Amino acid sequence: MKKAFLFFAVSVLFAGFLAIAKDPVESGTTFMKDALMPYVADGRLPGAISVLYKDGIQETTCIGYADAEAKRPISMDDVFMQASQTKGFCGLTVAILIEEGKISLDDPVSKYLPEFKTLWVLDSEKDGIRTMHQAKNVLTIRMCMNHSGGFPFEIPAKKSNLKGGGWTGGAPLRQTAAIAAALPLTSEPGTKCGYSNTGIDIAAAVVEVVTGKPWELFLKERVLDPLGMTSTTFFPTDEMLKNRIEMYAVYPDKPAICLKNVGWSQRPYNGRNVFVSAAAGLWTTANDQLKFYKMLMNKGVGDNGVRILKEETFMKFLSQTTRPKELPNDWYSLGLDVPYSKDDAGWLGHGGAWLTSAYVNWRTKRLKLWVVQIGDGKEFWSKDRAEAEKKFFEYEIDSTSQKNYTGRTTE
Repeated sequence: MKKAFLFFAVSVLFAGFLAIAKDPVESGTTFMKDALMPYVADGRLPGAISVLYKDGIQETTCIGYADAEAKRPISMDDVFMQASQTKGFCGLTVAILIEEGKISLDDPVSKYLPEFKTLWVLDSEKDGIRTMHQAKNVLTIRMCMNHSGGFPFEIPAKKSNLKGGGWTGGAPLRQTAAIAAALPLTSEPGTKCGYSNTGIDIAAAVVEVVTGKPWELFLKERVLDPLGMTSTTFFPTDEMLKNRIEMYAVYPDKPAICLKNVGWSQRPYNGRNVFVSAAAGLWTTANDQLKFYKMLMNKGVGDNGVRILKEETFMKFLSQTTRPKELPNDWYSLGLDVPYSKDDAGWLGHGGAWLTSAYVNWRTKRLKLWVVQIGDGKEFWSKDRAEAEKKFFEYEIDSTSQKNYTGRTTE
């Protein structure tokens, strides 16, 4: 009896230990700061956040300003719009429902959204006259999530609501799906790849039907709240927006200029013009993003010990492509890019329109997170940034004391 009690007590203590997240140790390196300083010093890069991580060791860089005009330093708790990085969140909600047996990835979308039962494919259009044929292939949830459904990037309602706008305009998810179903497809479902916010939104509409809840509420209950992502939302408060990272146009030969408005994301950011899109528009912070991507790095387990997804579900549906092998550029899973490299397999993540990005490697326990808000211009510092990442990952750091930080699993 005593042995049984002792075993139980030790088991409880061990489980508690696993569930306690240790803060990663800062590497003490300045690879990224050294690489970016010349661009920040002369104003060409207003500000940036970089997090590089391997085996419990982390280099955190916050350099420059969130608001260069006000000289407000950029920080890990400043909010920003992550744009298309939102797609990975949708992929996770779809994977959760698959794991629970509530949907199958190859279910016809029409099983949940009847308007998709009959679809038409555009053959040609001239002088306002369209030639179409009825789609032969059945549209599936898989096709919506991996950009092979044949949908346009956005529905016309999103483009016309604002001048070039969409994420702070448009329509609710269920209405977006209905509009998309009435439009001709650009190709037979499942035969071509075409990057599409529309397809992701349709999949989110399926989630709404299955769960009986708004997609953003299901996301909050099953992902954001369990991971402690308290600053991630489609509807940032006025108080949160006081600490937002401003949007900039950047130039290789002169200082950056603050953009007061951009077409896809116009002020007010939390007004009545805001509609949820599972493909874009989720606001977050660098600290919150780390919680999401480290959960992916740990194959479904958050740094706080909470399991969001079973490892086998992660491995089958998120860590590898869900596209047919015969399609070009087939390395895409459920809302996540899974770039394939024989030398260093295991990476997955996504980028966003304002040049944000985050990628993790679940094999080697590495992470690279990048935050800027660039609405116009190119990353002319990208070569130096890539070299800084390489230096960090090649740098020999004694991580013996941090071995318990990675690879934790708890149900």
